[in-house]
Amino acid sequence: MRSFRKTVRNQEGCWGSGGLRYLLSSVAVFVMALFPLATHAQYNIDRVLNAGRGALYYEDYVLSMQYFNQVISAKPYLYEPWFYRAVAKYYLDDFQGAEADCSEAINLNPYISGIYDLRGVCRIRMKKYKEAGADYDMAILHDPTSQSLWYNRALCRIQDKDYDKANFELDSMMNRWKTNAKVYQLKAEVCMQQKDTVKASTFLDKSLELDPYDGEAWTVRAMISLSRRKWKEADEQLGKAIHLKPSAVGNYVNRALARYNINNLRGAMADYDKALELDPNNFLAHYNRGQLRVQVGDDNRAIDDFDFIIKMEPNNIMAIFNRALLLDRTGDLQGAIRDYTRVIDEFPNFWTGLQYRANCYRRLGMTAKAELDEFRILKAQMDKHLGIQPRWSKSKQKEVRKQSDIDMNKYNQLVEADENEVEHEYASAYRGKVQNRKVDDDFMAMYVLSYRRQMEGVKSFTAFDNDVEQFNNTAKPIHTIFICTHNKALTQDETKTFFALIDTLSERINRISNWEKERSLLIQRAVAYTVVQNFDEAINDLTAYIQTDSTSSVAYWQRAVCQAMMNEVSQSQGMEANLKTARTLSDFDEAIRRNPQNAFLYYDRGNVYASRQDYQRALDDYTKAITLEPNLAEAYYNRGLARLRCGKRKEGLDDLSKAGERGLYDAYSVIKQYREKE
Repeated sequence: MRSFRKTVRNQEGCWGSGGLRYLLSSVAVFVMALFPLATHAQYNIDRVLNAGRGALYYEDYVLSMQYFNQVISAKPYLYEPWFYRAVAKYYLDDFQGAEADCSEAINLNPYISGIYDLRGVCRIRMKKYKEAGADYDMAILHDPTSQSLWYNRALCRIQDKDYDKANFELDSMMNRWKTNAKVYQLKAEVCMQQKDTVKASTFLDKSLELDPYDGEAWTVRAMISLSRRKWKEADEQLGKAIHLKPSAVGNYVNRALARYNINNLRGAMADYDKALELDPNNFLAHYNRGQLRVQVGDDNRAIDDFDFIIKMEPNNIMAIFNRALLLDRTGDLQGAIRDYTRVIDEFPNFWTGLQYRANCYRRLGMTAKAELDEFRILKAQMDKHLGIQPRWSKSKQKEVRKQSDIDMNKYNQLVEADENEVEHEYASAYRGKVQNRKVDDDFMAMYVLSYRRQMEGVKSFTAFDNDVEQFNNTAKPIHTIFICTHNKALTQDETKTFFALIDTLSERINRISNWEKERSLLIQRAVAYTVVQNFDEAINDLTAYIQTDSTSSVAYWQRAVCQAMMNEVSQSQGMEANLKTARTLSDFDEAIRRNPQNAFLYYDRGNVYASRQDYQRALDDYTKAITLEPNLAEAYYNRGLARLRCGKRKEGLDDLSKAGERGLYDAYSVIKQYREKE
């Protein structure tokens, strides 16, 4: 376990000009702060846990697990690190590991509904619907008023095909939450599974009356139309579902089938293309697109689709036969014979296949083999006339894919799924990002000091500040310090590298004899702590530095950014951060007073004002940042969003356009989405 060298100081009394001053002298504080603590308390568990939460919030899951591992090793009887590590594993798609960590957390504290919720979601992702339902039973026991828990449990019942329990629980939910449209939609889905489309339509009408913008409800409505072969209605209903949920692959596949049946081949092809753009491995989309390409004479690209299907399912006889026909048509007779032979080996009495293979043999001059196939056809026809034609056995029928008809004479028909399923979204805090904050119209992140170069955003723009450059030239840090908008998630190797850097700097700090010359080590370690998202320790080092040099704009700047990032984590957990936000602004004010030509300081302070919805002050700061640095694309972007939120539509869109011109291409996506909303 990696040790962190801690510093002890009264953090509440060292912020800005308005805070309390230390009663002890700076020298005394440093002597106390920089000595290693006793071995049994080498690091503060709460701070390590907070660092892990911060890394988790900023989606650096590998790094967050490093922190939680430390806490678990030191205090394995705490449930929180097990739970938070489970969250990190969940986002890394390690559902089995997350389930195990949740189980350990539940053993330590069986009274937290959120742990059962997370384990339930993990089990759903592993298709353990019965076990997930049991988790939601426990979660509801501890939090009986949560609609999302009841909703997820009902979905688990449906997925487990336990329709009696699902009906009972949905009836309870309808009595309890009469205006929840999702409940009526689920009730309609259960009715459909029980083949009662009349009741299903009634519940869907109620659901859409309460919420006409529910994409899943329109999908269920379309499933009813598809089951009744009402293709035109299905096309319209799936169009509404796709408008509301544009990333649901099944809707495109089903609408393509509906469009095919109303002879809209161009629309069907476009839907299959879109489905494969979203899900490149979708069987139905590849198979049916191949069939459509056959119909429009696009043989070579149809072969590509069937090649993909056969690669996915080497024993898919229907796809093999379709490819054989295409190879035959395009002149690859040897390939066609190979595929015909595989089909005939499976279905010896398939006359059509024998006839096609015989034709290929004749075209290749292999007359003897052609005559053998023709004789087999003649004999099979005679056997049928005499009533002794062999039938497929039950075992042979089971070998054929359920999604395809076992009648080989229907080889050229589109495939329809055996059961149409709605792509549900489980109501969970773990469905999207951890903090559920990174939406398309979110403000761009602050600029911060880092040991890593800018990796995303504006590629052609290099952030520069005189004070930072002077620090690099005079302090000669172990690694050059850069200015970037955010720290990308660390890899495992990078995590080890930066922890090793922290240890190296800590050893040097503990041996400092001349603070005047070597105090820059504190800023270096603070930047390293920032990179590994341990903002608490970064703030401690920066506070210690400011005690010896209160003229450094760089220290005030970095401390303000670290505090702002900590505030964001705290607010995401429902904590009050007004006082700390005031301290953050105080640090930015001081940094700007000492370095008034730094555009990034105004930009960062503007972000703080924007987070408080004080948009007028935010606009003033973004404008000042743009005045000082006309190529600062993020400032245009954030000013554009702030103006839009103030109702200044034209000015906001103009700013977003300028951000796009400067290489921040996300701005164009926001412009498009904003216009679509209008």
